[in-house]
Amino acid sequence: MADYETRTDEELIQSLRSGEAEIMDFLLEKYKPVVKKKARAMFLLGGDSDDLIQEGMIGLFKAVQDYDPEQEASFETFATICVTRQLYSAIRASRRKKHLPLNSYVSLYDKQEISEEKESELIGLQNTSSNNNPEDLVIHKESEDSFMKDLEGRLSDLEKRVLYLHLLGTDYKTIAGLLGKKPKTVDNALQRIKTKAEDLL
Repeated sequence: MADYETRTDEELIQSLRSGEAEIMDFLLEKYKPVVKKKARAMFLLGGDSDDLIQEGMIGLFKAVQDYDPEQEASFETFATICVTRQLYSAIRASRRKKHLPLNSYVSLYDKQEISEEKESELIGLQNTSSNNNPEDLVIHKESEDSFMKDLEGRLSDLEKRVLYLHLLGTDYKTIAGLLGKKPKTVDNALQRIKTKAEDLL
């Protein structure tokens, strides 16, 4: 396993498909931090962070299975998109189960039109042959960056610091200690961030 670190993702995936099954575990562990970051950046009302991480890992597994090295997009970019789509699928399923509108959910990492039509398009892309089409991935990345830039422009200095620490996976108590604030202040800041994010959607 030691030489896995020196090989590209694309080389690893080719070896995986040639029979080196243990590479799957290596790739899942390598990109687990990406899954955790995406899961933290999604607010799923009434949901559980562990559930979201599990869903994200499913998306990562699918990415390893479906990635086409012949496309120009890197595996890292493709995996990130697949994880995001899997999380949106989880949100959609949870909404239907609880009979909640989709706008009850807000991602702090992706700017997407989340009307019923757009939602269907987003989830439907999961199984299309153009999953790692470079143009699609560039559009997604540009939308993501644009949303975060717009959101940050609406946040106070405190809210920016709270958001940054939250996306790193820092708990309320630790954030409060680092910023010299009360946990309730941190919670209120996150609620304001969610409201401002929803306004952008």
